[in-house]
Amino acid sequence: MELKDKIRVIENFPKEGISFKDITTLIKDKEAFREAVDIIAENLKGKNINYIVGPEARGFIFGSAVAYALGVGFIPVRKPGKLPAETISYEYDLEYGKDELVVHKDAIKEGDRIAIVDDLLATGGTVNAIAKLIEECGGIVVAMEFLIELEDLKGREKNSEYYIKSIVRYDN
Repeated sequence: MELKDKIRVIENFPKEGISFKDITTLIKDKEAFREAVDIIAENLKGKNINYIVGPEARGFIFGSAVAYALGVGFIPVRKPGKLPAETISYEYDLEYGKDELVVHKDAIKEGDRIAIVDDLLATGGTVNAIAKLIEECGGIVVAMEFLIELEDLKGREKNSEYYIKSIVRYDN
């Protein structure tokens, strides 16, 4: 199955000049969704993963499914104020400002082997911040896995120190 054919592309959304990759058409297709999850899980087999970490919101969709397929736990990474227990945060720079991500303080222990799973690798800023947050907690980022990679935004280059795999690639 060609998973790229299952992703709807919407031009000029959310603003002029953006070519939005809509995964809702893929995840509603049970066979395409299963194949995407199976590919990511297969890529991670043999890497001795303890946990999958996924950022809200679409990282929850793929991350939790991959965690289930691998028989490991899932750890959500969220924006501040969304997790109920004590958190640790990581602030990072955006093109025009700053953003912040949090994880429960007790979620990741020293030496835990973590794979980050998300739907999209674009500029790589968010996943880089997640990796730094994991490392700040003592975890080891073993892999970064994505359904989609927008190659022209060079997120892979920003995260070149990590193992990165993506299923579907767009070059513009």
